[in-house]
Amino acid sequence: MIHIHEEALRCLLCADAPCSKVCKNGDPARAIRAIRFDNAKLAKQWVAECTDEELEAAEQACIHYDKPIRIREMLCAVDGCEPATSAPKPSLEIEFCGIKCENPFFLASSAVCTNYEMVARAFDMGWGGVVYKTICKQEIREVSPRFDAVKEEASFSGFRNMEQLSENPYEEDFEILRRLKQNYPSKVVIASIMGKIEEEWIELAKRAEEAGCDAVELNFSCPQMRLAGMGSDVGQDTELVTCYTMNVKRNVSIPVIPKMTPNITQMAHPAAGAYFAGADAISAINTIKSVTMSPLAEVSGKQTMSGYSGRAVKPIALRFILEMAQSPILSGMGHQADGSMAQVARAVQFSGIGGIETWHDALEFIQLGCRNVQVCTAVMQFGYRIIDDLTLGLQHYMAERGVEHLEELVGEQLPNFVRPSDLDRETIVYPKIDREKCMGCGRCYTSCMDGGHQAIAFDTATRQPRIIGTKCVGCHLCRLVCPTWAIGLTKRIPKKAKVS
Repeated sequence: MIHIHEEALRCLLCADAPCSKVCKNGDPARAIRAIRFDNAKLAKQWVAECTDEELEAAEQACIHYDKPIRIREMLCAVDGCEPATSAPKPSLEIEFCGIKCENPFFLASSAVCTNYEMVARAFDMGWGGVVYKTICKQEIREVSPRFDAVKEEASFSGFRNMEQLSENPYEEDFEILRRLKQNYPSKVVIASIMGKIEEEWIELAKRAEEAGCDAVELNFSCPQMRLAGMGSDVGQDTELVTCYTMNVKRNVSIPVIPKMTPNITQMAHPAAGAYFAGADAISAINTIKSVTMSPLAEVSGKQTMSGYSGRAVKPIALRFILEMAQSPILSGMGHQADGSMAQVARAVQFSGIGGIETWHDALEFIQLGCRNVQVCTAVMQFGYRIIDDLTLGLQHYMAERGVEHLEELVGEQLPNFVRPSDLDRETIVYPKIDREKCMGCGRCYTSCMDGGHQAIAFDTATRQPRIIGTKCVGCHLCRLVCPTWAIGLTKRIPKKAKVS
């Protein structure tokens, strides 16, 4: 039995893919990419005209380190198929800080946007905006190597980055931003800046406005600055965040967006300082301080702490976004005389960052209140071309739900998040084994016996697991470890009706 997503993960996502070059009537590489980035239902439209002979040739042309991708078998196993259609797609337009964005997908301030040519190419491919690599007045001298990764097969589960800020002279960077806005007036161009003293923050912000930038992001969060008093040193200090934000707001008329550090217990505290200083939005998160110990990442035999990003940090990023979105101060919510909550002050807006690789990742940030998302590590791995799957997937999701405007999705999941003490503790959902999918490996039994509640019996003769209802507490560890997705859910029932 083939699992299509696992097979798609094996694909190397080749440049100028050989599998597609030998297929005259379709694009197998694009179909595989659709599966890889959560658009499986749309995959067949890129191979609808391909003959079986062409797909066989595509498999033979596949470049791989062990065995070719099983293209035909994978496409046959796709569950459901949405044909290509000329019907109009839902618009992804949304406003952010009063700025009209053609879609919510922005390049994050990082190595993916360090010069004019890079950003122009990304804009041409469909990205809605850029937060350009952080500009400062100090000389930036980078180390080599500067990257490391925690890998699963050919993909990063986590990415370590020791890069600091733009190495260009700051005058050159502002000229690049001026050209970008002049040549791409419908795209959103945001300058990211970092000063060491108050006067530098003000000067850089003014230059951003003079260059025609739509907004300015204040980088209070870079975790590996060589100089003290910059980066996350600022983001951990509510007084400095408030002071620098206030002074920038007093000196420019474009929106001001402080970028928060996750290297702190309560991000909402410095974010509240930024709010009271007049911040128009908050962007979060920057990379998380971390250590990887690969000898290949040593710099002249030495190691250091540095920033961590990629898929592994997404749950942490969502946690910080949720906490800020639920903050009465940042959301502008207050108690009424009857005890209910209502909008009593302006609400700050959010730009979400951290582990965004697919449209579904982006959707989760939007559903917690973000009006755009910034992407870095996924672009570093897979290139600007992922914008096709980001936009297509989100539009397809909206069409399936009948959502006409992206605005309708912003914050829609916030009411579902409550305190742990408010969760339902009187009901239970039991796992259910699908015998047709179960291959008898016993992973569920091993995990339940040693890490759960000893609620699974395993017949070694038939290799069949069986759930013991009197012991099962509904933790669902078994479902999570099952390699064939053979364990699902039953209906939620009261605990007093526990089955035997």
